[in-house]
Amino acid sequence: MTAPIPTNDLYNFPKLNLPQYEFKIRQGFNSNYEIFDIFRKKYIILTPEEWVRQNFATYIVKYLNYPLSRIKLEYQISLANNNYRADIVYFDKMLNPKIIVECKSTKIKINTNVFNQIALYNMALSVKYLIVTNGITHYVAEIDYIHKKYNFLNIIPEFSENI
Repeated sequence: MTAPIPTNDLYNFPKLNLPQYEFKIRQGFNSNYEIFDIFRKKYIILTPEEWVRQNFATYIVKYLNYPLSRIKLEYQISLANNNYRADIVYFDKMLNPKIIVECKSTKIKINTNVFNQIALYNMALSVKYLIVTNGITHYVAEIDYIHKKYNFLNIIPEFSENI
């Protein structure tokens, strides 16, 4: 069994603008490092994007109190005969999607293309919040469907059943 290892310095991933966590890491096939994903309950190849995804998903559970059981990573979306995968989706107690999170490597600058990607996913899911992060910078938009606009927020909303 693999013991938790402080991973930030070990694999040369940059320090994120999130609390630091300990994850289970192992060396897998082809010398790739793998991180244990508590959401999917299996080891996943540790890429720079996966590093951000695991840290952000852990953050919303441990610090913002979202129920782990209502969070899906790499959630498949079908839209116009194409399949996509949203990095993180949070579902309410009725299993309706409410938040989509798009994670990028820390080396990827968040720009219009990233927002277009998450907006595409939202065409299928119609969530209340869109979050885009590269682990350093986080953007949160609350969607107002009545007035057909969105508002950027300064904080990521904490869990409540009203989300």
